[in-house]
Amino acid sequence: MRPGQVQIDFGTPPDHTPRTSSDFEEISYPTHLTPPPPHASQIRHEEPLPLHYMSEDTSTRRRVAKGPGSSGGFMSGNDYDGSTQKDDEGKDVYSKLRPGIGGRVSSGRIHRPYPPPPTSISEFIHQNLEHLPPAIYTLLSCWTRFHKIGLADIVVWDEAHFGKFGSHYLKREFYFDVHPPLGKMLVALAGLLSGYNGTFEFKSGEKYPDSVPYVAMRVMMAMFGVALVPLGWYTAVELGMSPWACHLVALMVLCADVGWLCISRFILLDSMLLFFTFTTVFFLTKFHNQQYQSFSFDWWLWLALTGISIGCVTSVKWVGLFVTALVGIYTIEDLWDKFGDLRMSTRNQIRHWGARVACLIILPILVYMTSFKLHFMILNHSGPGDAQMSSLFQARLVGNDFWKDPLEVAFGSKITLKNMGWGGGLLHSHVQTFPTGSGQQQVTCYHYKDDNNHWLILPPWDEPQYNPNNELRFLKDGDVIRLQHTPTTRNLHSHVIPAPITKLNYEVSCYGNSTVGDIHDYWVVEVVDDVRQGKRENVDRIHSLTTRLRFRHQVLGCYLSAANAVLPQWGFKQIEVSCVKENDPADSHTYWNVESHWNDRLPSGDVKYYKSPFLRDFWHLNVAMMTSNNALIPDPDKDDILASHPTDWPWLRLGLRMCGWGANQQKYYLLGTPIVWWGGTVSLFAFVGLLGVYLLRQQRRYTDMDSNGWAHFLYVGKMAFYGWFLHYAPFFIMGRVTYLHHYLPTLYFSVLMFAHVIDHCIFSARWKEKTKRVGFGIIASLIVANFWWFRGVAWGVEGPINDHWGLQWRKSWNIYNA
Repeated sequence: MRPGQVQIDFGTPPDHTPRTSSDFEEISYPTHLTPPPPHASQIRHEEPLPLHYMSEDTSTRRRVAKGPGSSGGFMSGNDYDGSTQKDDEGKDVYSKLRPGIGGRVSSGRIHRPYPPPPTSISEFIHQNLEHLPPAIYTLLSCWTRFHKIGLADIVVWDEAHFGKFGSHYLKREFYFDVHPPLGKMLVALAGLLSGYNGTFEFKSGEKYPDSVPYVAMRVMMAMFGVALVPLGWYTAVELGMSPWACHLVALMVLCADVGWLCISRFILLDSMLLFFTFTTVFFLTKFHNQQYQSFSFDWWLWLALTGISIGCVTSVKWVGLFVTALVGIYTIEDLWDKFGDLRMSTRNQIRHWGARVACLIILPILVYMTSFKLHFMILNHSGPGDAQMSSLFQARLVGNDFWKDPLEVAFGSKITLKNMGWGGGLLHSHVQTFPTGSGQQQVTCYHYKDDNNHWLILPPWDEPQYNPNNELRFLKDGDVIRLQHTPTTRNLHSHVIPAPITKLNYEVSCYGNSTVGDIHDYWVVEVVDDVRQGKRENVDRIHSLTTRLRFRHQVLGCYLSAANAVLPQWGFKQIEVSCVKENDPADSHTYWNVESHWNDRLPSGDVKYYKSPFLRDFWHLNVAMMTSNNALIPDPDKDDILASHPTDWPWLRLGLRMCGWGANQQKYYLLGTPIVWWGGTVSLFAFVGLLGVYLLRQQRRYTDMDSNGWAHFLYVGKMAFYGWFLHYAPFFIMGRVTYLHHYLPTLYFSVLMFAHVIDHCIFSARWKEKTKRVGFGIIASLIVANFWWFRGVAWGVEGPINDHWGLQWRKSWNIYNA
């Protein structure tokens, strides 16, 4: 008897077009099994589908059809191979990565094993030939950055600010500025290494004396600009760009943009801001390319360096938060992809999250806080920025005499009142009156020490007049007082008139004199607490510096407040003081303390009572910086020819004169190279257009590139576009005045996009090698020629500017004299 026959399906019938391996997800094989042939990344491996005898007891290993659009993330396909084992119901039976097989990063630089140690000089040279081009570019960068760097022997542009801040560090005097301290400490270090003693005042346009080694200081600042060139090259390498594109990036950073060149040659913060922006992107790309071996030494190294670089760039200027946001977006997408990987164990998921929190959040914060700790340690002497800090902080500064002031406050004491809200100033008045409202004498908050900050504590009108010969009466909780402005003898006053800015609050003014006043001059003292005595119930007598107070208007019931609202020019851009109707005990803007205190009838205090914790000082200074930065708004009464709008920047509509424009002066004009700025802007639109075309074609089932090519196109494009957008868009919502140099960090990402689009369309496309060489030659020649044409605006234009023909490519550039 013949056995039963089983019919076996051997696959697709011959009359149907078979599907090839290019229609399926490609599997990354371990590199240690089979060494890749030369140019392996450019060879397409065709693999026939294996045939399996199937039974009810065996599972099927299938290759899943995958279109180019399925690898759209930053991290697509980077942590595991592309194969997936499923059961008959389509469920993934892998619970974690298969041991011994690790994927590679397909969207960045292709990983290659390290070569063996060289055995000869020639072998060493051969192994390191790839570093020869960036070395040459770096040497050329030294020439462009240092050439004629000392030509202008005067204080140029913002050297007046940052050189002066460096002087304060060398003299250890506390100052205040809207930028974090790291960059200015590096300026001071450059001065210290150059032999500068900190005595020059850095007045704008003033000639440098022989005692100021300004050339050496400029050279040290320019070193950060020199380093941009190799960083640009190696970032392009790590992004997986072709050698042609790497050369373009290096050329554009080297000489194409005279704006970067010009800003790097002076004692400014911008060269350091650019440097740390470049390092953050470079370290991020290095980390991305280590994702095939998570938690290795190199993986931890580049992740930690990314976090340190984030801390450094934000410690130079807050603009560094924008590149921090780029790292944040990358990290969120990376962790989201890992969260969706069912083959990754929960333990590894937690390790990945913990590593990102430690290295990209905690480490940058520690770096940022460390810069402020050094800032406070160095600046331990009283200086021009004292009033921006709390009274307790000022009391510890050398040269400050707060500790000599009487501790306990009494009637008849002359005092200054410090607002304890973050960024608060000193209660102030001056002879000028309000142009609206009551028209009475203005009361404001002022951030600098001045005689107009002095007030006298007096009893109300219905009590006996203060007599210095009577027994001392100490100020206590619940006392009703009158605050008399010492220079003008007018009384602190409030009434039912809206405040000039915060209309819901009552106006606070000065009214009357030593003999004229009314009940609207009465203020009730309410103690909040005391740093040393503790809670309100324990405060017997009010102390200077340590006791927190509130002043309630006896008639209206409102509270004296300074909430950082900035008055117009008629109020000298000082802080508005108003009377808040709502009683919010937690509102720190209604908190005040006695700062300076004069009373000949009382003994001096004791310095041991005055201690201020670092975290409180750190937070206070940062809020004050933010408040002052937001106050840098355009003045409608003045025409600032240096300011520009963000819409002007991508198309280079305006430049910026950095110094005087006389015929006998060296003239510097902050202006980008048009080829690079315009080309970078056009490339952003080109990338969006290409992306749209590819997505439309994918929807119609056209395959323009394999999954690795698509992942690389998206990865580099998103890195450049997100970086550009995150650095550019925030300036549209900022209220502060803006200038062209604010676009310089943004420009780096348009440069990367420019090189990426050219690389995608020419160097990595199916053109003949000769065509690629010709294309590179044309673009590189335009870049170098454009730099040479505009080199003078960065190196210094000598003689009458009208004698230099051909510099004004746009009518809006104010290069030539009118």
